[in-house]
Amino acid sequence: MTTARRFTNAQIDRLLRPKSVAVIGASDRHGALGCTLLNNLVQYEFEGAIYPVNPKRDVLQGLAVVKDVADLPDGVDCAVLAIPRAFVVDTVRQLAQKGCGAAVIYAAGFSEAGEDGAKDQAELARIAADHGMIIEGPNCLGCTNFVERIPLTFVETNMITPPVREDGTTARAIGIASQSGALAAVLSTTLHPRGCYVSTSVSTGNEAASGVEDYVEWLVDDPATHVIAMYVETFRRPAAFVAAARRARAAGKPIVLLHPGKSEKALASAATHTGAMAGDYKLMRAKLAREGVIFADTLEELADIATIAVTCESLPGANMVILGESGALRGLAFDLAQDVGLDLLHLDDDNAPALRAVLPDFVPVSNPTDITAIGLSEPAIYTNLLRALLDDARVGSVVASIIQSDPVTSEIKFPAIRAALGGGKAGKPLIFAGVDEGATVPPGYIADLRAAGIPWFPSTERAYRAIARLADLAKRDLADRSGDQIVLAGMEEAGGVVPEYRAKALLRAAGIPFPEGRFVPMDQSAVQDAGHDLGFPVVLKAQSARLSHKSDAGGVAVGLGDTGALCQAYRDMAKALHRYDPSIAYDGMLVEAMGARGTEMIVGGKHDPEWGPVVLAGFGGVTAEVLKDVMLFTPDLGVEQVKQGLLSLRQAPLLTGWRGSPALDVDALAELIVTVGRVLTGNPRIREIDLNPVIAYPAGQGVMALDALMLVDG
Repeated sequence: MTTARRFTNAQIDRLLRPKSVAVIGASDRHGALGCTLLNNLVQYEFEGAIYPVNPKRDVLQGLAVVKDVADLPDGVDCAVLAIPRAFVVDTVRQLAQKGCGAAVIYAAGFSEAGEDGAKDQAELARIAADHGMIIEGPNCLGCTNFVERIPLTFVETNMITPPVREDGTTARAIGIASQSGALAAVLSTTLHPRGCYVSTSVSTGNEAASGVEDYVEWLVDDPATHVIAMYVETFRRPAAFVAAARRARAAGKPIVLLHPGKSEKALASAATHTGAMAGDYKLMRAKLAREGVIFADTLEELADIATIAVTCESLPGANMVILGESGALRGLAFDLAQDVGLDLLHLDDDNAPALRAVLPDFVPVSNPTDITAIGLSEPAIYTNLLRALLDDARVGSVVASIIQSDPVTSEIKFPAIRAALGGGKAGKPLIFAGVDEGATVPPGYIADLRAAGIPWFPSTERAYRAIARLADLAKRDLADRSGDQIVLAGMEEAGGVVPEYRAKALLRAAGIPFPEGRFVPMDQSAVQDAGHDLGFPVVLKAQSARLSHKSDAGGVAVGLGDTGALCQAYRDMAKALHRYDPSIAYDGMLVEAMGARGTEMIVGGKHDPEWGPVVLAGFGGVTAEVLKDVMLFTPDLGVEQVKQGLLSLRQAPLLTGWRGSPALDVDALAELIVTVGRVLTGNPRIREIDLNPVIAYPAGQGVMALDALMLVDG
């Protein structure tokens, strides 16, 4: 897994901050890609040199035309290829030989279109690697640097530039990195009318020689970018993106990600759209959650989350408070907050004296607060309430859930809400959420809120969902526990499928609990003696590296209550194993004490070749395949975080006590999951560990892994 950066910022600057641009396929035909691109560069007065390339024209847009790529000067920073697919590879080869630093390839028909296209895309990657060249695409929409007004895209561009503040800094802006060019363009179009600025937008397409992770690295270092919004169908270099995300978090630049792939149809669409082979969606989310990435489920959510993140000076934390004006809307707010996972801070007359002092006697302190219609006659109540809430250290964010109605009502309410900031900005997120989408609100009021760092939403539902996604970040344990590893002694001798008796011996040393057992040769007397030593009832299991699923071959017998039953089971098993596959050589037999009954769980882990180690845990038993009630945990989580995950499973009531049954030992189960993660981290040769079933006993009585399977790289 490669985490190192492939490109320096200076290399990517030749694409995103070029001093010279060649337009290969420049045109004056309206609608042609090379025409729109050239128009964009001229219209927005690109300050560098522009070299239109077209063998059939002498002048385009008042610029002298270069007849052939061979006639370009050496060392052009960036060439944009608005030409048919058939000419792309040879053109890129020529550009590389002339020292061109970067190329943008619009044409489709590469890896997403079959074997021949994939070969040509591989050749593009080879050329880029050999010459240190940045290639954006193919099958992309190009890129736009809004700060420096450089539109290298064939889309008609509305160049809205982030303004420079009085202190010389650029207004807070969002950087976009998207594998879909359409989504990148749509997101910019969505954000700009909200008063949000975009710093740079890059569409990466098929990612022949550069990917989203490369541009995130650049955006992290870009002083004009404060939030990073992404649309990704697959991470081709997951470890590199994890490293980039970690840098973004350290730099205080939130990453908001929209990633399809939860449905089978979405997976298939990703493969045909950009030639991407979509990875495991849940694994991706588990890994990136640990790096502080914020997830959106829809395009609307992506824009809404990014809007709050860039408009507010800080991100919403837990403990949201709602200032409302209706009892009915208050009840609906409770329901929606529960649905989207919002934590509402409990407020009452006793624990919130500052609010009690502001509210009329007939209005109880609560959250959501219902101030009724009193604000229409006494608008100062908005100002005073919001000031009290913003000053309360317990409050993570405040939503003004407001009935807007008409210009007259807006004139009463908006200035009073804005006045809560006293001419400055809120120390914590304050979000305005209208409850009557379609109300006539003078645009100046909305603009004034946004200028003060207060995002305006036309509906409460959208605001609540976006805040919930952002507040989730505050709940995550992001502590670095990468040093908490368990290195197993004796691993140097293990390889391939590790038989159960050896796997248990290795893992028992790490503290994983197994039943007491004896490994003995394939001999009835030895089996009999082991049963006598352990005490009945016992379990008998055949042991061989070639017998991963022992029950399929008749290699397991349980509930053997005496010596006679054990010896008969041994004889029957020997015959069944020979019938199953006489070529298998057995190491011996494992005789174990029969474990007590309990709730069946599954705990397993693997080293994913792209994402690294991960642990899966959840409910086993007869419903395991149907309900799939499991969760993925990264190996660096602590016990408390693992417990929270277990208690979020659909069948979690079975863990905490259901209909009079005892609560189970969730602490011990969480400890086991953490231990498996540490073993995986400390032993990178272990490809898989499967503990199935794990029996969970009542609280204080622990857990027991009944079976163990390990796969180890040779």
